[in-house]
Amino acid sequence: MGRTVMKTMRSAVFAGAVILGLLVIISPADVYAAAKKFARKDCLDCHKKFADKYLSMKVVHAGVKDAKCENCHIRHGIVPKLILKKDGNTLCYDCHSREKMGTDKANVHTAMKSGHCTDCHNPHASQTKYLLASEGKEACYRCHKKENFEKKTVHKVLQTDGCRVCHFSHSSDQPNLLVKAETLLCVSCHDSGKSPFKKAHGNYPVQTKPCTGCHNPHSSDQPKLMKASAHNPVVTVSCDMCHNAPGSEKPFAAKESAIINLCTQCHMLEDLKAGGDKEHPPFKDGMCVQCHNPHSSENSKLLNERGNQLCISCHPDKGEKMVVPHAPVSGDKGCLSCHRPHAAKNDHLLIAKVADLCYTCHAKTKSALQAKHPHPPFVQEMCTTCHNPHGSGVARLFRERADKVCYSCHYDAETAFTKNTVHKPVSIGDCVACHSGHGSDEAKLLKATPAKLCAQCHQELVTPLAEGSGVNHPPFKEGRCLGCHDPHASNFGGMIVQDQTTLCLKCHGNLQKELQAAKSRHKPVEDGGCTKCHSPHKAKIGKLLLAQPPEICLTCHKDLKERMGKETTHPPAASDCLICHKPHASTGDRLLVNAVQELCSQCHDLKADSFKKAHIYIEASVMTCQNCHDPHASKDSKYFKQNVHAPFAGRSCDDCHIVTKR
Repeated sequence: MGRTVMKTMRSAVFAGAVILGLLVIISPADVYAAAKKFARKDCLDCHKKFADKYLSMKVVHAGVKDAKCENCHIRHGIVPKLILKKDGNTLCYDCHSREKMGTDKANVHTAMKSGHCTDCHNPHASQTKYLLASEGKEACYRCHKKENFEKKTVHKVLQTDGCRVCHFSHSSDQPNLLVKAETLLCVSCHDSGKSPFKKAHGNYPVQTKPCTGCHNPHSSDQPKLMKASAHNPVVTVSCDMCHNAPGSEKPFAAKESAIINLCTQCHMLEDLKAGGDKEHPPFKDGMCVQCHNPHSSENSKLLNERGNQLCISCHPDKGEKMVVPHAPVSGDKGCLSCHRPHAAKNDHLLIAKVADLCYTCHAKTKSALQAKHPHPPFVQEMCTTCHNPHGSGVARLFRERADKVCYSCHYDAETAFTKNTVHKPVSIGDCVACHSGHGSDEAKLLKATPAKLCAQCHQELVTPLAEGSGVNHPPFKEGRCLGCHDPHASNFGGMIVQDQTTLCLKCHGNLQKELQAAKSRHKPVEDGGCTKCHSPHKAKIGKLLLAQPPEICLTCHKDLKERMGKETTHPPAASDCLICHKPHASTGDRLLVNAVQELCSQCHDLKADSFKKAHIYIEASVMTCQNCHDPHASKDSKYFKQNVHAPFAGRSCDDCHIVTKR
């Protein structure tokens, strides 16, 4: 017993030693590192809504079912962004080979050709076979308008089995993705050898011809899936009215070599012409089938194409997309709004004369004929000289930019308007901003009086000041804008009709005489810069001045302004320059109003003892005041000039002069 206890104790001690050794070998850092080990998350650990939505559906994409998201996607981490490994269908072709999809076949489904498998299929899961986004034919209706396939009479196989009975979903060697050639496909259900089939087709061997020549393969508002518009002989199974007998060698050959002879058995030429002598070339040449299908059509009146598309097939230029389409052309009736299809009394197969046709929609425009000044081309019913009746790239259906249309007649204007300054409406070719193209009660086809027209853009500028609040230039106040301005272009600033001097002197003739007799002239007047001092329109200061003197004068005489701000200013210069100077011209020097002594004597008494003493009794009449004094400003209280003789500055005239009191 003692040996057993001892043995047990030795075993315990050994086990403890082993554990202690392991604790020494495994450091705390290793334990911490083991705790920090990262575990990779699956996509569905975050995308739980995705799992709830798709994993319970009937058909789940294999990649989704096997949680192989990265077969298609690149991991995006915490940034919520979808990144596919490849673009469009190229990703799908990794599993679904191009050969299997038939991308090399003659006809490929548009969705697949354009790289949009997901237009039809859900890439993750669906409640329908093949991962289709919708059940059966509803998947097709996502692109193909449902109403075209559910008319009054629906092809039974479409109702019961859907689209895929007749069409492949991806590609085919046959047109329209058919599973086999059209006629073979039809007769696989409709036995051409049975009596009802033969009777319905007048015993003609129609199984050798395309069935869609007469029938709509999907649905129709007509019985027996006949197309919307069916030729009466077809409906009544009277094929032999136009074709050889069904048992003949060539049963489908026309009885007449000239189709027109067949058509006119029922359709009288005179009725089709309706009195017109201008015939549509295909009609004139008996080419009825160029426009009409002789059997049936989904378009009215058996037309080969819908609406304008038929006309565009011969007149492709009329099918170009226009920035400004003509409403009737893009309307329900299209070309037939204005043209007859077979013959007409008017050129271009018009249903009426050009102007009368235009007036059916533009009745208000016709009233311009009663205007005092109607536009000659408008009076002469030359609507299409200016306007394109089918559509245009510019407003108002003009054939070109408005100015180019106008210059086609007013060719001299284009040269006349090429000047230094061009009125904005002219520069952007918008003649109709001011002129009416049809007629006006104002001269020169103006839309309103010149003043009202100018106000449309220059409202604030052309509004006269209220009575008593300032001065309005009479021509401006009377709305005679064109007396001074050229409305189109000018080589002078402000678009005036002449240089300022010539223009202003036309009314201010007295100033012209003053200038002619003058010895000195104000430079702005000489340079034709009347508007440097005067507003040509209105001002709150008398004589239309832009500012009161001396402020207005100092805008040019900046050096004088600086001196007057720093030095002692002569009171007349500080109050009003016009006390001494004339504003335009003078018979004296420096635009002076009078001789210097006469001007100075208005304020200074030349006979006063104080004046005589200050001027050492020299006779005033022989003195020139500005030889010693600055008439505007000086640092000296007596306005002496800056640079003076030292004795003079010290008021010691008698050092040099003999001073005698008289």
